[in-house]
Amino acid sequence: MPDMKTSPPLSQINLAVSDLSRSIEFYRLLGWPVDEPTGPHVAIEFDTGLSVALDQYDFARQWHSGTPPLNGGSSVLTVAVAGRSDVDALVDRMAGGGYAVRQVPYDTFWGSRFAVIADPDGYQIGIMSPGEAERRFWPPTDAPAA
Repeated sequence: MPDMKTSPPLSQINLAVSDLSRSIEFYRLLGWPVDEPTGPHVAIEFDTGLSVALDQYDFARQWHSGTPPLNGGSSVLTVAVAGRSDVDALVDRMAGGGYAVRQVPYDTFWGSRFAVIADPDGYQIGIMSPGEAERRFWPPTDAPAA
């Protein structure tokens, strides 16, 4: 196990996107503090020190020659909401904005309410409430289909 005092902390996530304007619209609707774009790039800065950078795909290839073809992949970036009903409310807002729900909201075996939506390029954004010990169960069951 690495020593957490010397391990480099996660500071930025970069997402190559096909349409910067559509991505800005998505993340603003999600409630993220999206800055104004600087050319083919926009930053989203959080109070925690973590930032998410959205880069138009062709621009990303300029600074990272190994950028793979555009694909949201199987990773899930998860955001925390205050409560269980907030998961459903945010999913409803995003679905109302025309964004795909990949995992409908449900009560998980780890005690949280959880859902997944897709941004315009297929990046999966999880929405999760705090876990509640009294809502945990084992063994897990399959999540309901979207």
